[in-house]
Amino acid sequence: MDIHSILTEKFKLSAQHVANIVALIDEGNTIPFIARYRKEQTGSCDDQVLRELSERLSYLRGLEKRKAEVCAAIAAQDKLTEDIERPIEQAVTLAEVEDIYRPFRPKRRTRATIARERGLEPLADLIEAQNLKQGDIDALCAPYIDAEREVPDTEAALAGALDIIAERISDDAMLRGQLRALCQRQARLCSLAATEEDTVYRLYYDFAEPISKLPSHRILAINRGEREGALKVRIDLDEEAALALVYRRALRLGSITTHYVEAAATDSYRRLIFPSLEREVRADLTERAIEQAIRMFGLNLRPLIMQPPIKGKVVMGFDPAYRTGCKLAVVDPTGKVLDTALIYPTKPHNKIEESKKILRRLVERHGVEVIAIGNGTASKESEIFVAQTLGELDSPVQYATVSEAGASVYSASKLGAEEFPDFDVSLRSAVSIARRLQDPMAELVKIDPKAIGVGQYQHDMPAAQLDETLSGVVESCVNSVGVDLNTASPSLLGYVAGLTASTAKNLCLYREENGAFTSRTQLKKVKGLGPKTFEQCAGFLRIPGAVRTLDNTAVHPESYAAVERLLELFGYSESDLTEGGLSELPEAVKARGEAEVSEACGIGLPTLRDILSELMRPGRDIRDSLPPPVLRADVLDMKDLKAGMDFMGTVRNVVDFGAFVDIGVHQDGLVHISAMADRFIKHPSEVVAVGDVVKVWVQEVDVPKKRISLTMKAPK
Repeated sequence: MDIHSILTEKFKLSAQHVANIVALIDEGNTIPFIARYRKEQTGSCDDQVLRELSERLSYLRGLEKRKAEVCAAIAAQDKLTEDIERPIEQAVTLAEVEDIYRPFRPKRRTRATIARERGLEPLADLIEAQNLKQGDIDALCAPYIDAEREVPDTEAALAGALDIIAERISDDAMLRGQLRALCQRQARLCSLAATEEDTVYRLYYDFAEPISKLPSHRILAINRGEREGALKVRIDLDEEAALALVYRRALRLGSITTHYVEAAATDSYRRLIFPSLEREVRADLTERAIEQAIRMFGLNLRPLIMQPPIKGKVVMGFDPAYRTGCKLAVVDPTGKVLDTALIYPTKPHNKIEESKKILRRLVERHGVEVIAIGNGTASKESEIFVAQTLGELDSPVQYATVSEAGASVYSASKLGAEEFPDFDVSLRSAVSIARRLQDPMAELVKIDPKAIGVGQYQHDMPAAQLDETLSGVVESCVNSVGVDLNTASPSLLGYVAGLTASTAKNLCLYREENGAFTSRTQLKKVKGLGPKTFEQCAGFLRIPGAVRTLDNTAVHPESYAAVERLLELFGYSESDLTEGGLSELPEAVKARGEAEVSEACGIGLPTLRDILSELMRPGRDIRDSLPPPVLRADVLDMKDLKAGMDFMGTVRNVVDFGAFVDIGVHQDGLVHISAMADRFIKHPSEVVAVGDVVKVWVQEVDVPKKRISLTMKAPK
């Protein structure tokens, strides 16, 4: 199997680019580094393609390893022939390899095993051959009747022989492949009620749908309903069509033993093959659904982390609660905690006037400009209280509802305790809520991505697979934005390409002991940060106010000499970069010819273009070009909503069937996929992403059930 050729075909890349990517991965380079700084070698592949290629490379290498193991295991039994080895070599999936290996795999003690021990395999051979045109079964079985071997009569001999034949048919790799294909074309997933109670799974109490059309969220819902005892689930496949395939493969007409083989084939399908296929189909459906769900987690997490920061503002974090009171934390523009308080504006205390005084005092004392309200328990009451209080203030303070998913996880974590040892858990949560409005990325990286709460059925996902995907998304986001080397937390630094938790801590320790970094070259003095790590991480670390302005850009140190040649070529210097005097450089490069300039600088075209982009806006934050979060000064109740009303809302979650949008009434509304666009779309992610600010219209409101139906299509 030529792995490079398979990757070339699958990803539609040139053979040279695939070879380069594989070599770069094998050399220990990180995906963000390859994507950003090795574009000439990869054909400018983005990090998502590189991650998928890396995963596929691992799978194919695992497949090659398994093929070698299977061949060795069969050879050890002296049964490896060219007819067996060739299909193994040609197999393109692990399932195909395991099908071929199935007859040779050590088995637990089965009915067929017992029959072989009783000496009935030769009889099975005679019956399965179906060569006898005349005679009777008694005469055929007579030589194998042996009371000492527990084969007392013809019936026992025949039963044992048919058990052997049934197992052989079940182990037929080609037959299994044909039946698997039939399942994919025709099988249906069916579910019935397993209880008389009315549950959230009532939609699936009498349900059937072809497995080829089942959406992922439905598969996961049915699986959960089965686990919770609400549903009985099975795979329905036309047995007549399936048995036709089995008979075509197993029977030869005209023999006195044919109808016995037919009986063995029927038994094989019903007892061995179909139960196995059913388990396999269910496993494949679940795997497909999990992959889609994890993909959605990744799609939702990226825009959530990439939400633009609210820079230069003093923010108050407001963690709502009932009995235990609402916790407040005021943080300055850098995230430093200035003040904290505890108020009781909600039931059962309802100390509204006292709470207003405290809130007003904090706002006036610290110049609070925005209040971030967590969207958890008591959020609605807290939002009403805040809106009323702001209406009584002279200063223009606004508020925003912030998802507090994961805030409690951070608050109770070792990291939270280390950062705020003198705060209780709830106060840490208030700080986290404020900071995640100020800089979502810097705060969310402190939380296990699984706890951030985007997507569906996160607790049903394989933890390792979900962790790998979400960590990859966070890593991609962090490295695409860049990290301030002098202010970043160890949590944020840990996601920088090439850095580990250990080297991130060492960076912070060096910073504490030696003061702020003034140059990227100082990284080489950090314990555990060798040449390879420096190569991987340096371009993603920014130093505002550095001695060299290039140290605050995404230009890699390995390209500094190229930048110097570029500036010299057009009569500029680095001081012009600091003073913003390079505005005419791109046009000058274009006029001379990019190819000529890149050759003169000793770099490729993609690198030249990236360098020019950075020189135009040194220290830029790509998040600044995104729409800011919606800030409010008043509040609506769900009862105030009427069909036809329009709002600017924030997308909170995207799922396979639509998107949930926050329009400021505490209960998110659903925009169904059919109400998202005037054109056909296969998936909501084609139109919206988490964090998007969109205009929506109210279609329907069901107050008792707390359901809001929205549309993104303007009323006609």
